[in-house]
Amino acid sequence: MRILALTRYDTLGASSRVRFYQYFPYLAEDGIEIETSAFLSNAYLVTLYERHDRQLRHIVPAYFRRLQALVGVRHFDLLWIEKELFPWLPAAAEAVLKWLGIPYVADYDDAVFHNYDGHRNPLFRTLLGRKIDEVMRNAGIVVAGNPYLAERARQAGAAKVEIVPSVIDLNRYPEPETARPRDPARPVRIGWIGTPSTAPFLRRVRMPLQRVADAPDLRLVLIGTGDTDVGISGAERLAWSEEREYELLETLDIGIMPLADLPWERGKCGYKLIQYMACGKPVIASPVGVNAEIVEHGVNGFLASSDGEWMEAITALANDAALRERMGRAAREKVVRTYSVQSQLPRLREILASACRPPGCRRSHS
Repeated sequence: MRILALTRYDTLGASSRVRFYQYFPYLAEDGIEIETSAFLSNAYLVTLYERHDRQLRHIVPAYFRRLQALVGVRHFDLLWIEKELFPWLPAAAEAVLKWLGIPYVADYDDAVFHNYDGHRNPLFRTLLGRKIDEVMRNAGIVVAGNPYLAERARQAGAAKVEIVPSVIDLNRYPEPETARPRDPARPVRIGWIGTPSTAPFLRRVRMPLQRVADAPDLRLVLIGTGDTDVGISGAERLAWSEEREYELLETLDIGIMPLADLPWERGKCGYKLIQYMACGKPVIASPVGVNAEIVEHGVNGFLASSDGEWMEAITALANDAALRERMGRAAREKVVRTYSVQSQLPRLREILASACRPPGCRRSHS
């Protein structure tokens, strides 16, 4: 089976890395040949994260690269598309693929449709408001990262919808017992990981987190925020890198994921929670979207809505090492069972095989 993976980003893009790239070596072991064409380059992402600037010199060539990638689509058994082919343009390319009988799987890990149907400009809402619905409707299969996204695909009239959560690779996240032991003399480290574009979510719980930053026996750790102003002073800021990701997360004692209860946020896949939990860390999260499925309140962490509930959860975990250890073990077990590449790979393999052209399917089983 030959697949052309048309990702949104190159390897520095978190969504592409999690939903696509980390699966490629395992799919290759099964004899599935995958060629990749990213829409936006790593150079674009470096500029975006460091300068908060979406430069046209990176964006314009992306459309030409995507056009060039589509020239040879008939040589593949399946197209595996992240979100859409051409952002901010109508779904004409996906409609042509449908008309030509070229199957594709559309993969979603966030509510990208709200970029269009919730846009402040009425012209964009009119022209593109139902664009992603068209992409979903023309797909052979829509793969959604959570039930919120899956429900939108069903409402759009997608032929088949499968839920595959965002996951971590257990080979990159060893058992917590193999990591270096925590120094009991150091402050309890309460941490967040993300990108400069998602760092503003921290403002939702600014007051509780400022108390953490001010407390002598606690330390607030922010990984990947860059210089984004989140309204909190005194936090320890660490630069993110893929190579050091596990090492940075392993230094935390508690992981957090605040979110606003808004349409875009309901479509998020809770990946940072899964990362913390894979490291055997208890978590605190807003009960928004899939967070309420990942976090079992009182078992592997706490769900908190108000500032008061956030402070209660922080205090309970910060003051009780045994509780952190017990919840951390439960968190790790859930990731191994449900939110790992190893647990989801067989399903993803079946989904891709069922969506491909019959000749490709025959080759994949030969």
